[in-house]
Amino acid sequence: MVHSSLHFTNLQQELLRLFAHEVEERDLMQIKDLIGNYFANRLSSMADDAWQRNQWTNQNMDDILNDPNQ
Repeated sequence: MVHSSLHFTNLQQELLRLFAHEVEERDLMQIKDLIGNYFANRLSSMADDAWQRNQWTNQNMDDILNDPNQ
C-alpha cells in the first residue's frame, strides 16, 4: 500500500515517465553512467567556480589537505 503523502521529486517523476517501459540491462547501465557523469561534471564545475571565486592556489589546496585539524 502506498501512502498518499508520498512525494516524488521532479527528477524522480521524469524518470518514472521515461522508464515506464522495460529497458535492457545494458541500456540501464549506460543510463546510470550518464546520470553519474552529469552530476560529477556539475560538482567539478562548482569546485572550479569556488576555486576561482576564492582565488585558491595549489598551495592552498595542499595546506587544506594536510591540515591535521581537518
